[in-house]
Amino acid sequence: MLPTAWSAALLALLLPLADSDTHSTRTAPAAAPVQGAQPDPQVIAQFGLLDNSKLQSYIDQKGSAMGRISDRPADVKGFTIVDSPIINAFATPDGHVYFTRGIMAHFNNEAQFSGVLGHEIGHITARHGQKQQTRSTIANGALILGSILSKRVASVAQPASQVIGLGLLKYGRDDENESDQLGVKYSSKIGYDPASMADFFLTLQRTEQSSGAATIPTFLSSHPNSADRYQRVKKLAATAEQQAGRQLATNRDQYLRMIEGLPYGDNPREGYVEGSVFYHPDLKFQFPIPSGWKSQNSPSQFQMAEPNGKAVIVLLPAGNKGLDETAQALAQQLNLQNAQAQKTTINGFPAVAIQGDQVGQDQQTGQQGIVARSLSYLIQDGQSIYAFVGLTSPAAFTSYADDFQRTAQGYRRLTEASKLNRQPERVRIKTAKVGQTLSQALTANGVPAKRHEEMAILNGMKTTDKLTAGMLFKVVGQ
Repeated sequence: MLPTAWSAALLALLLPLADSDTHSTRTAPAAAPVQGAQPDPQVIAQFGLLDNSKLQSYIDQKGSAMGRISDRPADVKGFTIVDSPIINAFATPDGHVYFTRGIMAHFNNEAQFSGVLGHEIGHITARHGQKQQTRSTIANGALILGSILSKRVASVAQPASQVIGLGLLKYGRDDENESDQLGVKYSSKIGYDPASMADFFLTLQRTEQSSGAATIPTFLSSHPNSADRYQRVKKLAATAEQQAGRQLATNRDQYLRMIEGLPYGDNPREGYVEGSVFYHPDLKFQFPIPSGWKSQNSPSQFQMAEPNGKAVIVLLPAGNKGLDETAQALAQQLNLQNAQAQKTTINGFPAVAIQGDQVGQDQQTGQQGIVARSLSYLIQDGQSIYAFVGLTSPAAFTSYADDFQRTAQGYRRLTEASKLNRQPERVRIKTAKVGQTLSQALTANGVPAKRHEEMAILNGMKTTDKLTAGMLFKVVGQ
């Protein structure tokens, strides 16, 4: 198992080395003001901020309206859409609600959004976060690392989420039931049909079960689902609608038109993996990933992990203060003993290789000693310096040193036009013709058959469903 002391080392790297005016591993817009409290800068550093003023204004408006009619209006602080393809929404204990662009793409009407918004505000007003913080371990946040990396690597690769407590806590059934009830109550109070929240649970389940889906619905892993949850929310919604004494809104077309052009899936402009190579079109570099290793990109770092959790490589922005000074800072932050630094050149870029043993506290014995061995590289690319930090156990170092070396030494300028010009897919809203099934409509709009089920889930429909003339539906494309 990887020593948890590595987390502290990588957190130390994240803060002093990445805290500069250099480029991050993804390009993200600066955090814009939102209503109420500002989003946590470390949440934005981890996920990025979606640059979409129309959608941001929308969730500010709806969130504020719902916050005002909630049980504890003063506890509801703000609302932010983060630039992540993961299907998730989460509320932090400080009263801020975050939606990913991935979940915004998968809503099919305003009522579904409102139901999930109410559910998250329910966690805030019921103060579930504060309760869980005192008795539970912070979960993996809204990251999918817990799904794609070995759990033994997760503690290394997610230091920020552990320390600042961002992301979701593992709520129990009682908390989830209470938030479902509050979600129904709040969404119906501002005029939306809360039954749509139950319908969205089905979309989440289908996404989780489908191997062809673009993203993993972390919402379900952080918000435990139960077999009777759909029916229970449907019954609560029926009661709420009776009490409202009027038809509650769904607003399907309005919502679909609002998300036209929303990025879908990973944004290749911020870096993407293809054929075991990481490409960054905007920063114009590429490097290989060790064969069979898992990877995850975020605005602040790019992580690579051996599938059995025996080694990790993290690419970090490391400032712009010069190689010598940065090398000293890196050795200090990693707490390396007997660190040896050697200047070199990697594909024309000035570089420094640093090797040493990391000293820390053994989590089992509590004694100080060597907990890991590192081979790291600092590469100067123009005004920016990037750090490839390789860590493994001392016993396994000879097995993974070549992987550390090949990855860093494979760093080079990206010049291939097809890679440089890669653009993200976006949600496109189309209009159905008479007598078409969803599958026929997708085919008519150039969607290959292998993606029909994925698009059906995105639309909250089945491929065999009949579309009425003029009905709006989603596809994705450039």
